[in-house]
Formats: sequence, structure tokens, C-alpha cells
Amino acid sequence: MTNDTRNQLVELSQNLGRPENDYVILGEGNTSAKIDDRTFWVKASGTHLGSITAAGFVQVYFEPVLEMLNGPDLSDSQIKAALAAAKVDPAAPGHPSVETAFHAACLQLPDVNFVGHTHPTTVNMLTCSVAFETAVQGRLFPDEIVICGIAPLLIPYADPGLPLAREIQRRLLEYVDTYGERPKVALMQNHGLAVLAPTARQVENITAMAVKTARILRGTFDFGGPHFMSAENVARIYTRPDEHYRQNVIGRGQKND
Repeated sequence: MTNDTRNQLVELSQNLGRPENDYVILGEGNTSAKIDDRTFWVKASGTHLGSITAAGFVQVYFEPVLEMLNGPDLSDSQIKAALAAAKVDPAAPGHPSVETAFHAACLQLPDVNFVGHTHPTTVNMLTCSVAFETAVQGRLFPDEIVICGIAPLLIPYADPGLPLAREIQRRLLEYVDTYGERPKVALMQNHGLAVLAPTARQVENITAMAVKTARILRGTFDFGGPHFMSAENVARIYTRPDEHYRQNVIGRGQKND
């Protein structure tokens, strides 16, 4: 099970890192996968998603990472030491990504087994703009709702690492309180995109749809700006049984109409 999960994570990471996708370059982005209630895989610092192998992931315990997340403020050196101490095998090569704590927070949510964090150019055109919050305040088309959920989680800028992880954790709880379920997509101001899903395939699908949505949204400003769907129409699409079925089929990677 441990190796199977890692193999799926390797394939996911390589697909997210394909140059033609323009999701990441160089060492950008990171991914993770839940192994069990005690441990998870996370990308090692400095590795490239597009060329990563099984050796590019570190197995980490949840408990010490969550203790760090919910504990007092730490210096950069203390965070580095705490992440190293959280490794299941201290002698294993690689150091857990600086974003390990935010992955741990996401993987604690129900039905989240894989997380993909990327920096797509088109998405960051939005997250780095002065109109970020208003530009993404609504849904544009049905497939966006089916694949990416009823609304994105918006994260204001925070220093990458522990401060960002704490902001994400707080906003995740607020989102669940508001919508009664977890988000599928998180848009991080001046930073990038995070996708939470039960399967690696769904992370890929949601990422692709989020990037397509960003391209469409950008294009709407050539014609006067976005025309968002009404709340009633969004709710209708999100609760339709046929759309739920199609969502599940897409998540399994099967063909659909």
C-alpha cells in the first residue's frame, strides 16, 4: 500500500510538472499523499516535479508536523529541525518541503488523500492582481462547478511555510463551517494553486479545470468582464445527480459525455 501510494504520487507529480502544462518550472510546486492515519509522503525540497522519482519523496509522521502547526511560533532553523525530526526514517535522503505543514493540514480533511500545489502562470495572473478577490467571486460555467466545487478557498498572502500553513488551516475550517464540506481548490494570493482530492487522477483533473477557468476568466475582461452564474444556478448544477455521477466517472479517469 505504501509503495502503491507513492507510485501514484510520482505519476501525479510528473504529470503536473510537464512543461507543456505551464503549471511549474524549476523546483516550483509540491505534492503529497496520505499513507495512513499516521504518515504521509511529501515532496522533498529542491526536487523537480516533472522529473521526480520515488526517491524524491519523504515519508513523514503527521503528529509532530501537526504539533508544530498548532504550537508556538518557531524560527526558520527550528522549523527545519522539526521537519527533519518528523521523518519516519531519519537516515532517509531528502528534507521535507517547507510546505509540509500545509500538506498535513489538508490531508487531515475527510476524503483528501492527495494534494497538488502548483504555480500555473494563468492562475497567478489572477492571484497576483489587484482584482484577485473580486475576479474569482463567482462561478462561470457548469463544468467549473462540477470539477472544482461550489467555490474556491481564498487564502490571503502569508509567508510560505508555517505562517501560510496556519492561515490555510484557519481558512479551511471557516470554509467547512460555511459550506458544510471541504474545498477542492485553494487560490493563494501572490503564490499559486492547491488542489485537494481523494485520488491522484482527480488532482490532475481539478488542476486542469482550474487553469482553464483562469484562462476563460482572463479572456472575459476583453469583453467587459465576467458574467457570473447566479447562486441558484450554481447550487442547481452542484446538486444535480447526473452531474455527481459524471464527476465520479471523471475522477476515476473514465470517458464520459
